[in-house]
Amino acid sequence: MTGDGTRVVRAGLPEPEPFQPALPGPEFAAHFHLPGDAVGPYTYGRDGNPTWARLERAIGELESPDESAHTVAFASGMAAISAVLFSQLRAGDAVVLPDDGYQLLPAVRTRLESYGIEVRTAPTARDAQLGVLEGARLLWIETPSNPGLDVCDIRRLADAAHSQGALVAVDNTLATPLGQRPLDLGADFSVASGTKALTGHGDVLLGYATTRDAALADSVRLWRKTVGAIPGPMESWLAHRSLATLALRVRQQAAGALALAEALRDRPEITVLRHPGLPSDPSHKLAVRQMRPGRFGCVVSFTLPDKAHAERFLAALTLVDEATSFGGVRSTAERRARWGGDAVPDGFIRFSVGVEEPEDLVADVLRALDTAAQDA
Repeated sequence: MTGDGTRVVRAGLPEPEPFQPALPGPEFAAHFHLPGDAVGPYTYGRDGNPTWARLERAIGELESPDESAHTVAFASGMAAISAVLFSQLRAGDAVVLPDDGYQLLPAVRTRLESYGIEVRTAPTARDAQLGVLEGARLLWIETPSNPGLDVCDIRRLADAAHSQGALVAVDNTLATPLGQRPLDLGADFSVASGTKALTGHGDVLLGYATTRDAALADSVRLWRKTVGAIPGPMESWLAHRSLATLALRVRQQAAGALALAEALRDRPEITVLRHPGLPSDPSHKLAVRQMRPGRFGCVVSFTLPDKAHAERFLAALTLVDEATSFGGVRSTAERRARWGGDAVPDGFIRFSVGVEEPEDLVADVLRALDTAAQDA
């Protein structure tokens, strides 16, 4: 068995050929030659592409290194989320969603309900979704949750859901397959936005769904074909290229996030501080059992007194981009309430730690906090 750092470098690569690149370049094609009645792997650009196929094999090797798995890549994380939900649910079904998950889930809920699907919600913390699971067709888990960073017990929830005949999908975006393997913990689907840490450079929109069940993969793949939510070959190639540094980035980001969280513990202006790797965090004990050691994600969240204070803090940062999204090599931060859709205070900050030296980043954040407090 190889380690993660070795696996990400080799994942999805074709067999070596003399004088050919280790990772072939993107293949741009709307159609492929189809002589006679011959059947081949590629026919039309909406059905498949060699560049996607390599990326999908690579992600499958990371999400499920010890068992065969099927990955379907999409144009974005929301395309992957929608594909799993809408391919598996029918009118009259019930689905359980987190009420503290990604901010577009309420819009997804509205659409599901318009199709006659019952939507139930509960918080991520304390495995509260168990209380509304009876009779559901699908359970959607987001752990750690975004942006609140609560953690739930995937194994416990998956066992309960399966005992009632429900499917389980886990949004693994924040953890990445190097931080958490939902399929090993009993989930039917591991779904993620590859836009975030998986690709890590803030220049690609991508999503994927991985499952060990071939029939489930076929249903999701058919949904992708039907709605045309396909990834571009250039984006797929960029994503595959970026995987080679995933272990390095995840390691550096996790170390930086923990260093930042520890530095913020005693700041008087911060009322709520969350990071699963922090020993004092409410989710820490469960995160230690469920996530890979030392890989608790790149996100730290904390709450400043009000909107004005938060905006002064963001303006004073010099090593951090004020931007949405997370998981990139450059640190970003945002006042999350500016977007609406999240039940967070006006001063709530979602901070994504990049790969800068932790001591430099911590110094910049502490200086910005001092500046924000002085200008109050």
